[in-house]
Amino acid sequence: MTTLHKPLIVFIIATIMLFVSCSSDDDAHQPLTQYTTIDNLLTEIDFQGYAIVTKNGNDLVRQGYGLANQGTALPQDVNLAYRIGSVTKTLTAAAIIQLKRDGLISSFNQTLNEFDPEFPNGSQITIAQLLSHQSGIPDYQFVVEDAYEQGVTLDEDDIYEVILEMISENGFNFVPGSNKQYSNSNFLIAALLIQELTQMSYHEYIQQNIFNPLGMADTYKGTNVINTETHAEGYKNGSINSTYPMTIAFGVGDFSSTPKDMETWTNAVKTNWFTETEKADIFADDVPSGFVDFGLGWFTTQESNTTLFWHGGDINGYWSMIGFIPEYNATIVLLSNHQDDTGTQRNTIIEQLLTNAFN
Repeated sequence: MTTLHKPLIVFIIATIMLFVSCSSDDDAHQPLTQYTTIDNLLTEIDFQGYAIVTKNGNDLVRQGYGLANQGTALPQDVNLAYRIGSVTKTLTAAAIIQLKRDGLISSFNQTLNEFDPEFPNGSQITIAQLLSHQSGIPDYQFVVEDAYEQGVTLDEDDIYEVILEMISENGFNFVPGSNKQYSNSNFLIAALLIQELTQMSYHEYIQQNIFNPLGMADTYKGTNVINTETHAEGYKNGSINSTYPMTIAFGVGDFSSTPKDMETWTNAVKTNWFTETEKADIFADDVPSGFVDFGLGWFTTQESNTTLFWHGGDINGYWSMIGFIPEYNATIVLLSNHQDDTGTQRNTIIEQLLTNAFN
């Protein structure tokens, strides 16, 4: 039996680095403050970064907050790059959808043993379970980061071997298909599958099949150290914190992008990038009000009659979120260069959007 996560006001407890967790608790909470405008909200919570929120074709906000670089006084800008962390997963999932279009996979129900006969209990795990975090495969992130801190650098193939070893030693976190738990391992495996089936690099495949057709010229594989002339500097607690070993984030959170490009991508997904049949596969439906559920690379959050499809990300010095609300033809892009380990800002913004701005 799969699980949803609840309630809306406390459902998203964000964790650090590459991913967003959807765990929750049932603690009592105070009623939300109602902000008169999105700009007022972002100013009040001290959002630092660039924000785009549209409703029915009109901008509710389209501007930067704070500085992209405190040392050079570089302003936030719609054409400036930011690390997007796990928003990368929406691109990885879209590439898997493209594999099906290309005939390189026949069904999202194909199992991992069809591609790697040595994968432990691979006959139990489908592609759909990877993309919706139902595989039970343990997360590699902290194990590999610890190794990096000890001087061991691992590429994506090495990390895959780490995942296999984790499964061999400790098994799955749960029986595949019986639960849902966010794990970066799912999307690293998906990215490796893209490479295996296309005989192209993961990043080149996405470049050719997503970025080029959409004209997303400023979205690219992130580098360990950013170019401060074209990229917002990342900060944590007021100090520069924008360096990260991007091999760890392969297929999981390793892209940088601009607010403009992320708006292009979000609008494409909102409209006709996917067919209606594909959307039925991608987006979780029948989500009760006040709950969030995983789809194929996207979250669905429901509040009353308002549905938000979205994904967020966290990586050293940055947090991000993209999403859309079909009922209001709304697009949301938030790229911040100030790390928020607790996810408080993203949570507050989502709560306000669904309970105040779009209801």
